[in-house]
Amino acid sequence: MIERREFITLLGGAALAWPLAARAQQPTMPVIGYLHSASLAPYAHLLAAFHQSLKETGYIEGRNVAIEYRWAEGHYDRLPALAEDLVGRHVALIVAQGGDPPVLAAKSATATIPVVFTSSSDPVKLGLVASLNRPGGNVTGYWLFTSLLGTKRLELMQQLLPANTSITVLINPDNPNADIDTPELQDAARTLGQSISFVKARSEAEIDAVFAMLGERRAAALLVNTDPFFLARRAQFVSLAARHGVPAIYAQREFVTAGGLISYGASLADAYLQVGIYAGRILKGERAADLPVVQPTKFEMAINLKTAKALGVDVPDKVLALADEVIE
Repeated sequence: MIERREFITLLGGAALAWPLAARAQQPTMPVIGYLHSASLAPYAHLLAAFHQSLKETGYIEGRNVAIEYRWAEGHYDRLPALAEDLVGRHVALIVAQGGDPPVLAAKSATATIPVVFTSSSDPVKLGLVASLNRPGGNVTGYWLFTSLLGTKRLELMQQLLPANTSITVLINPDNPNADIDTPELQDAARTLGQSISFVKARSEAEIDAVFAMLGERRAAALLVNTDPFFLARRAQFVSLAARHGVPAIYAQREFVTAGGLISYGASLADAYLQVGIYAGRILKGERAADLPVVQPTKFEMAINLKTAKALGVDVPDKVLALADEVIE
């Protein structure tokens, strides 16, 4: 027979144990490792798109999912260590955005943790997936087609500028897409009969130097190859293009809304939305190997007529008719 005092003691111990047991039974909140090659501020609107679609799949940061952010601040050489850090924290999956370097770093860091990416280059050629329809490993995501659109950008510049205009292509030598895009643009230029040359920049000072050089030339224009560091510095590009009178074409509309002349490419916002959807689906149990790499179904052209007028560029009606967005 249990004495009253012993019964109360047992009851109190059980009461203390119940909350502990309940907490132990609660599922652990999954953690997403978010790896990006640039910095937050220039990409805040795109990160918001990722959060929006993640929410639509049922996951809200701080409520039922945690996110560990790693921003390389434009220093691509930091990405491998940042990816290794996320792997060491045993995250549920890694979202790798901001061009090809983050996903290459993530894939090198893990063969088991799912990785969802946005890439500018062909993910099969990069060795990220076995095929677009059946990725087959731990990696899937969204291919922006950016590297395949160089020909179209050259064509648009030919329609905008006098026939004797030389076009300089700016690449970031630290971005693997430079090695892929350079020969493709050379082939496209030969097909179009367009004279092009290549310059490199990996820092703000080198971007300044490129525009200063172009400003000294006559009949010179610029094609800015896709690169996350360049996109993060879009205000600098727009300012320098205006100061030195250099017509420039870009891959993303964000340059044009900031005051750039013209852009042609897939929607970055759509890509970030899709990555959020895939992240949610993987958290719910689907495998990256079974999720096809998503490809854009439309491309957008934006043109800034105010900038065109300031640069003395007469935009033909046939080019205006192609534009999805015209800023006046």
